[in-house]
Amino acid sequence: MPASGAVTRNTLRQQIADALRDEVLAGRLEPGEEFTVKQIAEQYGVSATPVREALVDLCAQGLLDSDQHRGFRVHEYSVDDYRGMVEARMLVVDGIFRRHAPATSPPPATATEPDLGTGVALVSVRRRGEAAARAARAGDLDILIGYDIRYWRELGRLVSANDYIADFLHRLRVQAWVFSVPYLRSEPDMLGWLWSGHVDLVDAITRGDAESAVSVVRQYNTQSMEWADRLERRGG
Repeated sequence: MPASGAVTRNTLRQQIADALRDEVLAGRLEPGEEFTVKQIAEQYGVSATPVREALVDLCAQGLLDSDQHRGFRVHEYSVDDYRGMVEARMLVVDGIFRRHAPATSPPPATATEPDLGTGVALVSVRRRGEAAARAARAGDLDILIGYDIRYWRELGRLVSANDYIADFLHRLRVQAWVFSVPYLRSEPDMLGWLWSGHVDLVDAITRGDAESAVSVVRQYNTQSMEWADRLERRGG
């Protein structure tokens, strides 16, 4: 019974953390917005303990700030913070694509399990990339964010074969979206700033073409930096 109770609490903790993260990514919890453990517990109809644990987890991920006297608030990232995320992403991804981009071939017809480094795994990533690219071209931000985060998480694990690197890139990805969402929703030319090169990137990796993969990522990072400059000019 104690073990079962622990599993249930940990599962609830993760569910609450995931739900709140989605609220932040969707912009329903805005940067600087404050709330308490009690408010969240009442909102979800659960006890305070898993809520407090979930909020602490989100603080560790850089999405929330904790104030001993006022509770929690959504972290506010600056344009300079965003530039730092893009630069870190650029350095890490450039390096892993040059060192680890796998030269793969289509899997045999008998393959049943998506093993890392095989064509099967890349097919799965490509499907997520296709969905993300469609959402980007349509300007459907909510759909794009979900597919884009899963796409990059799977791709990071596949290409780097290092969970620490993949987790670091995933955290950067989420933080960059948390910064971007409020600005993109008010951006008059949002479609022009949504990246849709997911399929081009995974195709380059499937061919084992590290140079093309690096080129796609560099173009994306250049676009991200140009958008940061635009926000700064607008007083972002």
